[in-house]
Amino acid sequence: MKKLLTALIKPAVAMAIFAMATASLAADKIPVLASFSILGDLVRVVGSDRVAVTTLVGPDEDAHVFEPKASDAKNLLQTKLMVTNGLGFEPWAQKLVKSSGYKGPVAVASQGIQTRSMPGKNAGTDPHAWQDPTHVLLYVRNIAAALGKLDPAGASIYQANSEAYAKELQALDADAKAQIAAIPQPKRKVITSHDAFGYFGAHYGIAFYAPQGMSTEAEPSAKGVAQLIRQIKKEQIKAVFVENMSSPKLLVQLSQDAGVTAGATLYVDALSKATGPADSYLKLMRHNITQLVAGMKRN
Repeated sequence: MKKLLTALIKPAVAMAIFAMATASLAADKIPVLASFSILGDLVRVVGSDRVAVTTLVGPDEDAHVFEPKASDAKNLLQTKLMVTNGLGFEPWAQKLVKSSGYKGPVAVASQGIQTRSMPGKNAGTDPHAWQDPTHVLLYVRNIAAALGKLDPAGASIYQANSEAYAKELQALDADAKAQIAAIPQPKRKVITSHDAFGYFGAHYGIAFYAPQGMSTEAEPSAKGVAQLIRQIKKEQIKAVFVENMSSPKLLVQLSQDAGVTAGATLYVDALSKATGPADSYLKLMRHNITQLVAGMKRN
C-alpha cells in the first residue's frame, strides 16, 4: 500500500509543479490588446511567447460597425499595451480609451504608411493599408518597437521576429506579383462588397469596383449599383466576390442582375475562424490571391 501511495503521489506532485510553472509563465506574459483580428495575428507573430494577445473585434467580425461593451473596457484596463490600425479604421477606439480610463501606451501600427485617398463619394483616407503586404513590413516594425519600449529585455527578440516575418512577407509579395503578372491587364478587374482593396489594387495593378464605400456602413445608391451592373455586363467582369465580414445579400443580388456567379469568399477586414482558410494574415493573403487570380482569369 505504501508503495502504491508513493507511486500515486509522485505523478500528482509533478503535475502540480507543472501547473504552477505554466501559470507562472502565463502570468509573466505581457497582456496586449489588439483592435481587430488581423492586427492580433501580427502582434502574436512579433511578440511570440512573451505576450498574451486578445482582440476586440474577432474573426469574421466587422470592425466598421463594432460597438465596444463594458467588458471591453475592463479588458483594456488589464492590458499593458493597446495596438490599433489607425487611419480612421477604428473610430470607436479613442472613445473606448477615454471612457475606460486607460492610461497605458497605444501603438498605431500603420504609423508612417504612405496613405491613399479615396476620391468622390468615398473621399477620405483609405484605412485598409494591410492589403498591401509591403505596408505590413512597417506594421511589424512598429509593433516590435512598441513592444521593445515596453519590454526592453525582449527588444532583440521582437526585432528578430519582425525581421524573420519580413522575409515571409517579401516571399508572399514576390509570388503574388508573379501570378498577377501572368494575367493580361484588361482582365484585371474585380467586383467586391466594399472599397477595401485600394492598396492591393494600386500595388498589383488591379482595378477594384464596389457598390459600398470604404466602410460597410455606407449605403450604396441605386444609381451606383445600376452603373456597376452595366459595367459588369459591358466589360464582361466575372470576378465577383463576397466578403467574410459583410452581408452577401447585396453582392449576390448584384451578381444575379448582372448575369454572373459570385465567387468564393474573400477575407478582408478580419481573419477566418481557426477552422477556416484564413486564420492568419499570411493565409488570408494567399487565399485571397488564389481566388482573385482564378476569378480574373475568367474575365
